[in-house]
Amino acid sequence: MAVKSHQSRERRRRRIRMKISGTPERPRLSVFRSTEQIYAQLVDDVAGRTIVSASSIDNELKAQMDGKTKTEQATLVGKAVAERALAAGIEQVVFDRGGFLYHGRIEALADGAREGGLKF
Repeated sequence: MAVKSHQSRERRRRRIRMKISGTPERPRLSVFRSTEQIYAQLVDDVAGRTIVSASSIDNELKAQMDGKTKTEQATLVGKAVAERALAAGIEQVVFDRGGFLYHGRIEALADGAREGGLKF
């Protein structure tokens, strides 16, 4: 029986999550991408809560997304989550790529977050 791509991603995601965890001082920057959208959130795994989030369907970002490629949208989401994190007093994060390859939109989001001032 062949292994489906989403099963492989889920296996990679679990393997990554065994090694990394977010703390209040250094939360986890969790990324999810669907075929059309991209989502990012900072998670404190100790308290089990989301601190800040941003996505390509945010009302605040929706106007900037028109006419942009998905990679450019990912960069904007990365900058937005970094801006919101700095406003919440967070400068350092641990990056959780969610089982996706560090390539394309995932890399663009990470680069956008770095440009926005996050360190990881």
